[in-house]
Amino acid sequence: MNTALSSIVSQLDLEQVELNLFRGQSENLGTPRVFGGQVIGQALVAALRTVSERHCHSLHGYFLRPGDPNKPILYEVDRIRDGKSFATRRVVAIQSGEAIFNMACSFQVLEDGLSHARTMP
Repeated sequence: MNTALSSIVSQLDLEQVELNLFRGQSENLGTPRVFGGQVIGQALVAALRTVSERHCHSLHGYFLRPGDPNKPILYEVDRIRDGKSFATRRVVAIQSGEAIFNMACSFQVLEDGLSHARTMP
């Protein structure tokens, strides 16, 4: 694995602080703010760690404040609902006691969907 990929993978390996609470670190890329894609990725990993055998089929995120790359980010996961086929999570990324990102995501058990087309000849 090359160095850049190793760095990305290590950033996605969140520390579990307690039930539904995770801590992520940032790599300082020389900018005064955290890269937004990193925050989205870490928030999704935090949510994924609270569901089993489901994939994310819907995600909506909102950046609320800029993040500081020199401080850790806490990800608080709220288990909104766990159903037979679907699970819903809300994740809030917190830095210095303030929310910097809010995400809602839905997970689904892998299932065959409806088919709207005829099979190919």
